[in-house]
Amino acid sequence: MSPSRRYQFDNHLPVPRDPHTPVYRPEPIGAPAVYDQQPVVIQHIHQAPPDRTVQRIALGAGAGGGAVAAGVYFGPLLVAAISSMAISLAVVALVVVACGWVVVTAVKSIGGPDGKAAVENLSKARRKRG
Repeated sequence: MSPSRRYQFDNHLPVPRDPHTPVYRPEPIGAPAVYDQQPVVIQHIHQAPPDRTVQRIALGAGAGGGAVAAGVYFGPLLVAAISSMAISLAVVALVVVACGWVVVTAVKSIGGPDGKAAVENLSKARRKRG
């Protein structure tokens, strides 16, 4: 070992290449197949699942990736927002009905004969309206 080399990895010469590395050599493509008869093509046609139909139509119409992304992202988002609003409105309606029932029951029980007459008048007025 020479005194100038401190470590075995101090060799600055390039690593010799392996002479047997594979080299790509293109080969000619064979001739197309010639059939005596018309070949039978078996084609399976499947119906697209309903959640992808809009995206497939958008792609087929040439609308591009933006329409597909919007359909994929905003479709479920819109459904979730509308469902959330419907649930909120249903809860509010339930609270209003419960409060009305409590008020009518309280007026009947606390008001005595005047309260019962007031409830009767309200029910008659509702029947006349509709």
